[in-house]
Amino acid sequence: MFSYLPEERVPANHPLRPIRLMVDDALKALSPSFSRLHSAFGRPSIPPEKLLRALLLQVLYTVRSERMLMEQLEYNLLFRWFVGLNMDEAVWVPTVFSKNRDRLLEGDIAEKFFAYVLAQARNANLLSDQHFSVDGTLIEAWASQKSFQRKDRPAPPSDDPGNPTINFHGEKRSNETHQSTTDPDAQLARKSGGHESKLSYCGNVLIENRNGIVVDTALLQCSGLAERHAAMIMAERVDGVERITLAAEKGYDTKEFREGDAAHEGNSPCFAEHKAPGRQRD
Repeated sequence: MFSYLPEERVPANHPLRPIRLMVDDALKALSPSFSRLHSAFGRPSIPPEKLLRALLLQVLYTVRSERMLMEQLEYNLLFRWFVGLNMDEAVWVPTVFSKNRDRLLEGDIAEKFFAYVLAQARNANLLSDQHFSVDGTLIEAWASQKSFQRKDRPAPPSDDPGNPTINFHGEKRSNETHQSTTDPDAQLARKSGGHESKLSYCGNVLIENRNGIVVDTALLQCSGLAERHAAMIMAERVDGVERITLAAEKGYDTKEFREGDAAHEGNSPCFAEHKAPGRQRD
């Protein structure tokens, strides 16, 4: 008989309200890019605007999986309101959501969305163009430790293909001799000596120092030099040719990094690909 509007249940001072306004402005600018993603035939896909809003909620509320995200969208009024789903509107199948997400990322829509939101902060004079900080962390890969197998010989027959019994006792494993069968790019790494080694990637952010807003990101394979390489990549991508300051923790304090020559610390094809001359760093 009627459809209940979640808008009425969201408090006026809820922090998601200003975020939704910023998101709406960015999505309006991305509208031409969205039209190129839609097919004229076949099953109707998930609207890219709603998919991006859902992915943003997954990050903001640390929802561990897309299946759990779909569960939240089923009964969470706040999530439905933010994404733009009516109370009687069906929630998407998790596998369909994943396929549409991959197509969105392949079309560089997520990167353009980040750029438009950043432009809003720049227009509001919230960004510093001189003083920055950089930091990195390990992002655990979606790959089981059991998938980390030797490269020189096939895995032994398994009693359970879905969850095999594997005994790693006494076996020395390293990135030189082993590789994940489900995520070959993931590297075995640990943050410090007292932590467990896990299949991971090195995630890095560049933050401007005026309001602490992230202005750039870089994802590299883990190595002892990945954080410093990523810092140089992101510093070189800052617009302009004027001198900037770049703050970092003690782990970045090496002679090569201070002299702005982190590429000479080791092989770094990713650094060589993005390096641009002219930008000075303090």
